[in-house]
Amino acid sequence: MSDRITVALDTMGGDTGPDVVLPAALKALNKCERLHVILVGQEEVLAATLKKYSVELNDRMTMYPANEIVTMDESPVLALRKKKDSSMRVSVNLVDEGIADACVSAGNTGALMAISRFVLKMLPGIDRPAIISRLPSASGHTYMLDLGANVDSSAEHLRGFAIMGSELACAVENIKAPSVALLNIGEEDIKGNEQVREAARLLTETDLNYAGFAEGDDIFLGDFDVIVCDGFVGNIALKSSEGVAKLVTTTLKEAFEQSIFTRTAALLALPVLKSFKKAFDPGRYNGASLLGLRGIVIKSHGSADAPAFANAIDIAVREVEKQVPQAVSSKLEKVLSKDR
Repeated sequence: MSDRITVALDTMGGDTGPDVVLPAALKALNKCERLHVILVGQEEVLAATLKKYSVELNDRMTMYPANEIVTMDESPVLALRKKKDSSMRVSVNLVDEGIADACVSAGNTGALMAISRFVLKMLPGIDRPAIISRLPSASGHTYMLDLGANVDSSAEHLRGFAIMGSELACAVENIKAPSVALLNIGEEDIKGNEQVREAARLLTETDLNYAGFAEGDDIFLGDFDVIVCDGFVGNIALKSSEGVAKLVTTTLKEAFEQSIFTRTAALLALPVLKSFKKAFDPGRYNGASLLGLRGIVIKSHGSADAPAFANAIDIAVREVEKQVPQAVSSKLEKVLSKDR
């Protein structure tokens, strides 16, 4: 691996496109001297955005043309078959061709998954990718997967997710033996459906630091490094937690605005409120990895602002530095060789 880290940025994806991606790229470039970004998108749009922000292309920020855009509501199948010159497809192609070490997109999740899987292919022993992201917890943060790539997963798939999640946490967080738990409706061995119980049995036969079952509240209150579930459950858990965070924030705001006394109390509590907001700021955790691919693809939230998108770029940089796909592939080979 060369000293330079190159990340392709899908500038046309998400809700705001290059008006977020360009400032985010500048922020990431200032943070990492080794970083080089490739702005992928429609040339005329990018040229206008660069002019708007008084930014010029240079040896650390280059442009790569792509004439089409994958919309947020577009069918993944149509995006894969019909939009071969989309900014999303070209960004993934750059990773496949070795021009970029990773790519980041805030675009359509289903399309990004379909395109990435088709172009980059899966690691040996993995037939389904998984979406993994960090979530805040009482002990710092927890990695959770799958967050929506697969709505129905077998016990073998869950074991694969556990291996990939453990290896990611090991590489990125420098944790020697990350604790891994299966999300379930109870901690007892008899709880859960057949897939989860069988996955638990399979995990006990690996050399992972399998810690048993985790319940829903353990996502934020427990001390597990990795929590594994299928994408149907994971996506609902994620969206539910986002809803609760918004509800708490809205309720606090309304309560503090009720009277002159509560507004005064709000001023006194401002340091605490700022700390609370920072701890649960979704932008700090923006950037989900598409694990199981032969290359690094990071999904940013579609409505991410510039600091949040910059965080997704940071995640891409860390995964390139730690060579996550290679680490995951090596671990998978060791585990799966025992099955033969």
